[in-house]
Amino acid sequence: MSKGIQKIFSKVPNTYELINHILTFGLDILWRKRAAKLAVTENGSHWIDICTGTGEMAAYLRRLAQKKIMIIAADFSLPMIRKGTQKQEAGQIAFVLADVRALPFNDRTFDLVTISFATRNININRDALIQCLSEFHRILKPAGRFVNLETSQPSSLVMRRFFHKYVELFVKPIGQFLSGSRAGYAYLSHTIPRFYTADEFADIIYQAGFEEVTFNHMLQGIAAIHKAVK
Repeated sequence: MSKGIQKIFSKVPNTYELINHILTFGLDILWRKRAAKLAVTENGSHWIDICTGTGEMAAYLRRLAQKKIMIIAADFSLPMIRKGTQKQEAGQIAFVLADVRALPFNDRTFDLVTISFATRNININRDALIQCLSEFHRILKPAGRFVNLETSQPSSLVMRRFFHKYVELFVKPIGQFLSGSRAGYAYLSHTIPRFYTADEFADIIYQAGFEEVTFNHMLQGIAAIHKAVK
């Protein structure tokens, strides 16, 4: 990801989770927990949460996983990782500084790869997104699972317009006010309306080499959980 995006996230770790909870009325918590439960329907020995940020998803995975399972939380922002290491579960999570374009892991290392509310940040363009997803595919073992939680686009035109207007009127100003980062929430409010529909993103996951791609809509398509298999 670009240095500009890295700089943005280096300035917001202290307020990042709080603002997410406020702007989604706490729904992001429920959605992450739901994605974590979908992810852990099968076990394994090594799981990784990519673009972990402050480690929310990694913490949910840790709570659900058997003790023998190693959980790694990877992110490109050192300030975000430092915030994540303050979590109660952090002692049982390995935090790693890493770039999604070239992850520092061998082929076929993990049984599970998760990413939540960060796929928009690696979507510099369609080809770049496919490249990153292919990297996730590379580090997965055969039959390994990929679970992606991200904002999406409602199929209803009325709901889509309402969603985009909400982002325009609230995400940018509230995020800027609470975080003090004008650039950060201007960027985030720009990416949300421009991300793919659930069907479009499923096709991109297939192009990255995955199979058995399925997805669940949440709140009439405002967000979606995609699940795929290597």
